[in-house]
Amino acid sequence: MKRLRPAPRADPFAILGLNPSADLSDEDVRIAWRRAASETHPDREDGGDPATFAEAAAAYTTLRTRFARGEALADLDAGRPGRHPGGALERLAARARQGRPLRLGLRILVAAAAAAAAVLAAGPHPAAPALVTGSATWLILTARHDLAPRRDSADRRDRVESASDL
Repeated sequence: MKRLRPAPRADPFAILGLNPSADLSDEDVRIAWRRAASETHPDREDGGDPATFAEAAAAYTTLRTRFARGEALADLDAGRPGRHPGGALERLAARARQGRPLRLGLRILVAAAAAAAAVLAAGPHPAAPALVTGSATWLILTARHDLAPRRDSADRRDRVESASDL
């Protein structure tokens, strides 16, 4: 049986008219969604554009949380020609370079040291694999913060200054 490949996903930032950036707020995305929805909603007098409205709704669903925006940015970087072709390991390496690679490396070393200490303390006891699993679980649950794209402090400072001018 022939496997179908999923269709390439459109850029949700472009659909909503936003610049792909890690410093977008939930409010920025909501405003862009409302603008796109008001222009394309099928209940408009002119009939709107149902297909474009559906794309905008899907883009908003993709971008409405900070974590989801980070995922979408990583997907965009992985999908750019010549950037990160390949499988999951290449995409993960690209995410690590965009995030906080030194902090991620330190976190991996701490998890490995904790697992090694647990195995040495437990010896050949059946609890040793469970202790290693606990260390790996901690690493997985906390490493996503180090894989997210960093917010540039200068961009945040500029946004605060522009908001205070209002």
